[in-house]
Parts: sequence; structure tokens; C-alpha cells
Amino acid sequence: MEIAIILTFVIGYLAIALEHPIKINKAASALLTGVLCWTIYILSVADKDAVSHKLVEYLGEISGILFFLLGAMTLVELIDAHDGFQIITDKIKTQSVVKLLWIVGIITFFLSAVLDNLTTTIVIISMLRKILSDRDKRLFFAGITVIAANAGGAWSPIGDVTTTMLWVGGQVTTLRIIEGVFLASVACLLVPLLFLSFRIRGTFEMPEVEESKKSSSTAFERNFVFFLGIAILIFVPVFKTITHLPPFMGMLFGLGIMWVVTEMIHSGKDEADKDSLSVIYALRKIDTPSILFFLGILVSISALQATGQLAHAAQWLDKTIGNQTIIVVALGLLSSVVDNVPLVAAAQGMYSLQQYPRDSFFWEFLAYATGTGGSTLIIGSAAGVAAMGIEKIDFFWYMKRITLIALLGYFAGAIVYIVQYNLMPH
Repeated sequence: MEIAIILTFVIGYLAIALEHPIKINKAASALLTGVLCWTIYILSVADKDAVSHKLVEYLGEISGILFFLLGAMTLVELIDAHDGFQIITDKIKTQSVVKLLWIVGIITFFLSAVLDNLTTTIVIISMLRKILSDRDKRLFFAGITVIAANAGGAWSPIGDVTTTMLWVGGQVTTLRIIEGVFLASVACLLVPLLFLSFRIRGTFEMPEVEESKKSSSTAFERNFVFFLGIAILIFVPVFKTITHLPPFMGMLFGLGIMWVVTEMIHSGKDEADKDSLSVIYALRKIDTPSILFFLGILVSISALQATGQLAHAAQWLDKTIGNQTIIVVALGLLSSVVDNVPLVAAAQGMYSLQQYPRDSFFWEFLAYATGTGGSTLIIGSAAGVAAMGIEKIDFFWYMKRITLIALLGYFAGAIVYIVQYNLMPH
């Protein structure tokens, strides 16, 4: 049974990695893998009820992550429908490539912490298309955006799916993850920016502005929805701290507030104008395949966890490597080849809170490593995959132009975290 489940998982993983050559969406491969792993498991044991009960328990944890993502993505789509992100675009006035590099890096870093790295990457690259007419420069900036978005997402409980998973799972808490990983994340961005500041020069030209379609929202509505949306996203960790309810409850509460508010402020408009500014419209636009992909891959991982495969893997790592620092650094680099979501899910299954308590070195460093390590390859993170899709970035182009820069940032941040942890009292 164990071998059959592992083989199914590996084949499913290969199908996900080879999504473009085989022309099958990774969400479909992930869903099939998840269902097949549990099917093999339940058909191989006598006590079917016990397996079904285990599955329901795992689904309780998984659904929390999925509902959280659903709420966050809907809020961001709603802000975008109101042209809320134009508030950021309008502030960029420079024509210096180096200045733009720093502006984009810093905006992406902090925006990613508040929204998430995937959404921020989509927003910033869409913004860059309005600022940079030179495609080569734009591709290079897209690569820097991926590094900055992943660095910014790593230190925030809502900035990266993997940090969110650790936060939801109880491995890290809000204030400790911010205090512990922030400086490492800053180093992860700062080193690439400083390195590039001495290597690139010149100015850029903005593309011709085309007569765009007039937005149905007013300036007041645009600003109001933008700042309310950001406030709701920031409020989610506060809601969890006050109520002790799971984070997805705070996100759904915020979505409910936004839904009521937008219905009220657009109540006087005709149906055609109102429709494109509604939550229902935003729900139609969100990336549902990504949510189903996360569902499939997390269900697959839970099968490996339920059958004890992840515990065996943990024992093998401990015996072979032993040093938890090296293990985490290796997991971070592995996340550039294998998606960081299943890696963190696997680590959560491999290591218990008894072995590594909440807010311990291992969990905080894991949040940093898996959040930023994926930047070293274009397929290593959700932000990278998004950039690849929007700008049609070639895998080997990214490896040649961005990988070394990303590695410099990754190891700089890792060193900063290790030094900081050893200097701080615990």
C-alpha cells in the first residue's frame, strides 16, 4: 500500500511539474493524485470508517486554508475592479532605472506582506506594463518583483501561503513571525537591490498611454474600497488574536463587511455599471483552478501523513543530516524545484509541536526558507509561476539572469536569521 501511494504521488507530482509539455492543468493532476492516494489507502485496510474519519479531520484543516484564500482573492479582485491599485501606480514619477528598481522592490515587499505574494506579483507586473515599454527591462523587473514579493510574504502571516499554513497550523504566532523573520526578509531583498544598483544604469521610457475605458467607479469609491480592503486584510490577524477563531473566519467576516459596503455605495447605479463592481463579479474572476490545485496537493500530502510516510521521511532526514539548520536550508532550496506548499505541508506532518514547539527556531526559519527559496527558479513559487504566465518568461532566461541574484538574497537572509536568533533572548 505504502509503495503504491508513494508511486501515485510521484507520478502526480511529475504531471504537475510537466503541466505545459503534457498540456494538462496542474489542478486536474493534483485533484486526481489526492483522490487516488486516499482511494488506495482505504481499499488497503479493513477499517474503512477509521480512514474516512481521518480524511474528514484533515479536510477540516485544509478547508481553513482554502476559505482564507478564497476570501483574500475575492477582496483583491474587488479592489482591482474599482481601480484601487492605480493609487500606487500614480505615485511613480521617476525615469531612472535604479530608482525604479528600489521603488518597485520596496512597494512589492510591503504590499506582499499585506496582500500576498501571488496577488502582489500580478498587480506589480500589470503596473510595470504601464511604466516600461522595453520588454527586456520589464522581464528583468518581473524577476526582481518575484524576489521582493516572496521576501515580503515570508515574514507576514497573510503574505505567503506557506507562512499562512504555519500560522493556521499553530506552528507560528503573528507577532513572533514578524519579529523573527522581518530582518532576514529585508536582507533577502536588500542584497539583490544593492548588488544590482552597481550593475545597471540608464533611464527608461514609458509606453504611449492609450485612451482607456472609463471606470464605473468614482475617485471616492476607488480610494474607499482600496483602503477598506487593506484595513480588512490587516484586521484578520487582530480578529484571530481577539476571538481565538481560525483566520479564515476573520477573512470571511471581512469579506461580508466589504460585500455589504459595496452593495450600499453602488445601490443607486444601473445594473450594467453595478455588476462589474460587485463581489459576485469578483467571485467570478478569482483564480479557482489555483484553489483546487491547493486542495488536491494538500489532500495528497495528508494521505502520506496519515499512512506514516512523512514520519519515516523525518526520521531519515534526522539520521542522515541531523542538523536542523541544514535541513531547513535544504528544504528552502528544494522549494525552488518542488512547490513550497506541499513541502511545508510535509514538514507540518513530519515534525510535531512536541519536537519543535510553537515559534521555535525550526518553524520560523522554515517560514523564511520555503517562502524565499522558491525565488531561485521561476517555477519555484506561486509568484514566479504568475510572472511566467503574464510575461511569458522562459525558464532558462530566468535561471541565467535572476537565479544567482535570488540565491545571494536567500543566503544573506538565512545568515541574518541565524545570527539574530542566536543573539536574541528566548
